[in-house]
Amino acid sequence: MPIEYREEPCKSALNPVRGMGFKWSLNPYMGCVHRCTFCYVRHFERRSDRPSDDRYGTSIRVKTNIAEVLRRELARASWEHEHVAIGAATDPYQPAEGKYRLTRGCLEALRDASNPFSIITRGPMIVRDVDVLVEASKRASVAVTFSVPTLDEDVWRKTEPSTAHPRQRLRALKQLVDAGVKAGVGMAPILPGISDSPGQLREVVRAAREAGATGIWANLLFLRPGTREHFLEHLAEDWPEQLPLYERLYAGRAYLGAAESKPAREEVRRLARELEIGDRRSLRLAPPPEPEQLSLAI
Repeated sequence: MPIEYREEPCKSALNPVRGMGFKWSLNPYMGCVHRCTFCYVRHFERRSDRPSDDRYGTSIRVKTNIAEVLRRELARASWEHEHVAIGAATDPYQPAEGKYRLTRGCLEALRDASNPFSIITRGPMIVRDVDVLVEASKRASVAVTFSVPTLDEDVWRKTEPSTAHPRQRLRALKQLVDAGVKAGVGMAPILPGISDSPGQLREVVRAAREAGATGIWANLLFLRPGTREHFLEHLAEDWPEQLPLYERLYAGRAYLGAAESKPAREEVRRLARELEIGDRRSLRLAPPPEPEQLSLAI
């Protein structure tokens, strides 16, 4: 399908977030050409009366002035330099970033404001901005997560129709870690019966270890309305034998309970301990300590 890019300025850059592990998010684009079959953003698109089916990702809003707006917001006296999560609703390093460089502009604004931030991406293009990430890491807490749910060629091709190869992401991770930037792996989403076998989990964890990942975590598939219909439609085409399992596991719910989700998460944690995944950067970038206030003796 042809991709439409809509160049539209934004009124605000920082978005308040509820119910997540962070309070503020930043998305230089709206819509994502990756069009992963399992993408949880489809749920929010449907809730906003926008297409969540195969049309999702064919129209991308480009927030042309987002870096300038962000600088103004970070300069407000009321801003408390809280953590900002980049990429929660769209990949900040999807192909359009090569032309528009909006993510880079936002990173420069965060760097100049010494503001902590994190990035989640499937885009190896992030290595282009290693210079900004290095400088930002010297001023505030910075972390990058590469989403690598599987290294299985068949699973990757069927569920992520437009992303860079997972091993390209791991090569990008290694470049960031070698430069001193904190970068880890997020195995999400793991697909029950498809990418949760012990062998597949070990393959990803081992590859993350070899790339120098500073950490690793895992999460299983969420199937909220919008995402559910699209994913199950593709599941019926690609793995029809798995459809009864999903209809049973996700009957009347979007999230798996502990009994179904804990084994894969525990296995990833066990493998991370076994393979000794941790922060082994030879060069560790960190912001300078806060100046110590000394009291005067009277």
